Amino acid sequence: MAEMVRIIGIDPGLRRCGWGIVESQGNRLSYVASGTLTPPVDLSLAERLVQLHLGLLALLDQYRPDEAAVEETFVSAGARSALQLGQARGVVLMTPASRGLPVGEYAANLVKKSVVGTGHAEKTQVQTMVKILLPTADFKGADAADALAIAICHAHHRTMRRLAVSA
Repeated sequence: MAEMVRIIGIDPGLRRCGWGIVESQGNRLSYVASGTLTPPVDLSLAERLVQLHLGLLALLDQYRPDEAAVEETFVSAGARSALQLGQARGVVLMTPASRGLPVGEYAANLVKKSVVGTGHAEKTQVQTMVKILLPTADFKGADAADALAIAICHAHHRTMRRLAVSA
């Protein structure tokens, strides 16, 4: 019987940071939980980053994932928002790593290709496929759906890597 691994997928963001947790056993996926962290926008940047860190720590304590997966961000906005997103992404990468979790990083188009079958899928297509792959998923909004898609992508690619190593 294949080992069961619990994966937290995280869609980094300073305003809305999506998270989703799945369990993967062989090629079977099960939905555990999902949501969105929303640090108050009236706080300073440093305080918002702390809120993001503390929120992620609480999720790690509550759900005890074995591995984490984070989306690499593609930003076409201004330099200031790109820099702030990069800082949020640093917190998102560092927090599970500080707890000893392996952290996988995936490009957005690889996540979409892994879940939908095409790297240029629309957000609604991602949400639809996440609901098909995880019928019990109760996600609210695109950020949580994206985070679940990141976790699904990680589950798929960690299995593929293991198969390639054992072949």
